[in-house]
Amino acid sequence: MTNIAITAGPYRFLARMEETDAPKTCARFLELLPFRQKIIHVRWSGEACWIPLGDFEMGLPYENHTSFPAPGQIILYPGGISETEILLAYGGVRFASKVGQLAGNHFLTIIEGMENVTPLGKMTLWQGAQDILFERA
Repeated sequence: MTNIAITAGPYRFLARMEETDAPKTCARFLELLPFRQKIIHVRWSGEACWIPLGDFEMGLPYENHTSFPAPGQIILYPGGISETEILLAYGGVRFASKVGQLAGNHFLTIIEGMENVTPLGKMTLWQGAQDILFERA
């Protein structure tokens, strides 16, 4: 089992890679580590933050995909009818974009630091973009 350390704003999390259910997504994401970006609040999906990746080609199929990630679940939308993105749910989510409902590959689950997922979401909503770093734990 591979764990990923996530630092977002002032918060630290530990996440488990969902290698059994999303092996291709996990393998591709590991190639990107360490991964630094900005996380912003979603526009259409509800209580979540996202990392827009534009037309970054991930070369991934759908696997372990969902439109309704639970708090602490991280999904990757590999692109297609909308831009490539990573989404972190902190509350109720129906994953969508301006073209409608989407499904993303659930590939990470936060296993430590869940008490700070909602504070991160609210901070991002009210204070704007936060730095985020994913790296091997």
